[in-house]
Amino acid sequence: MNETETLALPVPSSRRWPFALNRRQRTLLTIALAALLIAGIVIGGQLLDDANLRTNTTIRNQAPSLQHPFGTDWLGRDMLTRTLRGLTLSLVVGISAASVSAIIALGLGTAAATFGGAVDAAVSWLVDLALSVPHLVFLILIAFALGGGVRGVVIGVILTHWPRLTRVVRAEVLSLRSSEFVQVSTRLGRSRYWVASKHMFPHVLPHFIVGLILLFPHAILHEAAISFLGFGLEPSRPAIGIILSESMRHLSVGRWWLAVLPGLSLLMMVRAFDILGDNVRSLIDPRTAHE
Repeated sequence: MNETETLALPVPSSRRWPFALNRRQRTLLTIALAALLIAGIVIGGQLLDDANLRTNTTIRNQAPSLQHPFGTDWLGRDMLTRTLRGLTLSLVVGISAASVSAIIALGLGTAAATFGGAVDAAVSWLVDLALSVPHLVFLILIAFALGGGVRGVVIGVILTHWPRLTRVVRAEVLSLRSSEFVQVSTRLGRSRYWVASKHMFPHVLPHFIVGLILLFPHAILHEAAISFLGFGLEPSRPAIGIILSESMRHLSVGRWWLAVLPGLSLLMMVRAFDILGDNVRSLIDPRTAHE
């Protein structure tokens, strides 16, 4: 064997870089880091002192520093504390509303594909009707009709975020209906309810979990958007949309930190949920789960 052939041989696994990770390990590490970032936002918001939210005119309008990493606002309140509290509130509202909306989507999508006929037609009509109205406009109308506040925002998000996931669940169940094990159960006289609960639901559940995780950032962004526009949470609450809305009038005088840093924090949290959902999907997908 010459030198050229020796160099062409694969490197034994024992001589490879000891910290090299396969795709599954990288996926798990990414999931852990994204979950750690989200947990850090929630825990950090609870651990910071409430005194940082009180008015203190002696330190108002200070730029970011070691003592106040996000600076202070026009009332001397610490912007890091306000931002973390606002993100936590938006997170709670968004996750609560998105979870209920996803459960509605799971029930409607499964029922439409399992029972077919009039049920499928009715669900498909509702989905088309909901998607025919601009998403944010529909959300604003619902929140405004209900008087805004937490109640209006939560109900608005619930009623506007189920259609797309319903379509995904319906398509998945329809593909399962033609599978052999479902056909056998039907021929053995099993009811549609039994087939849905024993066969359809366990197979759809992984896709539902991924869809639920990916629904969180949409709900959080839409809650922040309508609060920013004045149709969402009350101004007395430290929601991230309200923080951004209040900061707009101070940008013209150079106080960029009041809007830029909270806005970037919101984008980081939303991106963490996107990464979490995409990597959970990679673990669930049979084509990539064992790589």
